[in-house]
Parts: sequence; structure tokens; C-alpha cells
Amino acid sequence: MTDGRADAAAIDAVVAPLDHRPEQEPGLEHAVARRVRVLRTARGLSAAQLAAAAGISPAMVSRIESASISSSLTTIQRLAAALEVPVASLFRGAEARPSAIVVRDGQGAPVVRSGTARGHAYRSLGSILSASGPSLEPLMVEFSADATELPIYEHAGVEFLLMLEGALEYQHGDRRWELRAGDSVLLDAEAPHGPTRVIEPPVRYLLVNPSGV
Repeated sequence: MTDGRADAAAIDAVVAPLDHRPEQEPGLEHAVARRVRVLRTARGLSAAQLAAAAGISPAMVSRIESASISSSLTTIQRLAAALEVPVASLFRGAEARPSAIVVRDGQGAPVVRSGTARGHAYRSLGSILSASGPSLEPLMVEFSADATELPIYEHAGVEFLLMLEGALEYQHGDRRWELRAGDSVLLDAEAPHGPTRVIEPPVRYLLVNPSGV
């Protein structure tokens, strides 16, 4: 498996002499150069193969990866399509430091959801607004021993659930499963879904939804 950090370090060694200002943040051309090189390498493409897929010349790819030219938006769009990534992904590294949220064990911000009044406790583990793709919100969900009402949900997007403690019966559409610690389910959230019966309390699981659901 390719180490992305090693790739980035190798690219830094190539492009640094072109900048002559190693203390400063990389410019837009350098950010694009690094992203194109890393993504191309990760996909096992040569510069010529990427050029053919993007409809540009191999020499153009070489100049882009050496940060010796400023690419037009049309060229950026073609490269993004060939690399199968959003256009914004090629500019990553030119902006401020990427966001990251660390939540320690047992922490997280209490939030109110439709199940709160039914004995369910929700703790948000953070949410980041992404310009290059869907934003996700992980939640830690706990059922008290006296939780009897178990709401069924329907919403856009997909949902991921990982059981951490206890056991419950879970419904998705017309199917039901018994889920125990270590079990997970990834589902189309537009179908009716949710826990239907607590088998072994207390129940605790990680739930990952589209942000704002």
C-alpha cells in the first residue's frame, strides 16, 4: 500500500527548488502539482496515461506537476475528471490547514434528536463542512434500560451503524437483523430504518449520518 506521506515528501523534494522560499506556504501551482502527482501515482497512472485520459499533452502534465505553469480552469476540470475526484480536491493544500476534530473517550457534545424524549442519549463526535464532498456527522447513541419507544427513520443519503455494546434488533425496509457488539450495517437511508427491539441493554453504538440529518 502506498504511503501518502512518503509520496508527499518526495514531491516536496522535487518542487521546493522551484519556490526558493521554503518557509512560506505553497502557492496554488504547488498545491495543484502535489495533488495531481499524488493522485496519479495512487491510481498507477503514468504521466502519458493521465494526459491521454484528460485530453491534454504529456508535456502539459509534466509542467503542471513541476508547478512551472498556472493551469486554466478547463485543464483543472479535465484532470479532475480523469482522476475521478472533485475539482476542489486538486486545490487541497492551498487553503488553511485542513480541519480535524479529536474527541476523547466518553466526551462529545450532547445533542437532541427525535429519540431523546424516549430515553435515547446522543453525543455528537463533530461535524466538518466539506467543500469537496458530502459532510458526515458521527454520533454516539446510547439506550437506557427503560427505553421502550424506538423511532423509525427515513432521510436522504446513506447511514452507517457500528454496535459497541449490548444487542438489538434492527430494521431496514422489510428486513430485520439481530446486531451485537462488533456488528455493523451500512444502508440506504431513504428506506425506513431503525432499532425495533432492545435484546440486551444497555445498548451503545456509533452512528454516522450525512451532516444535518
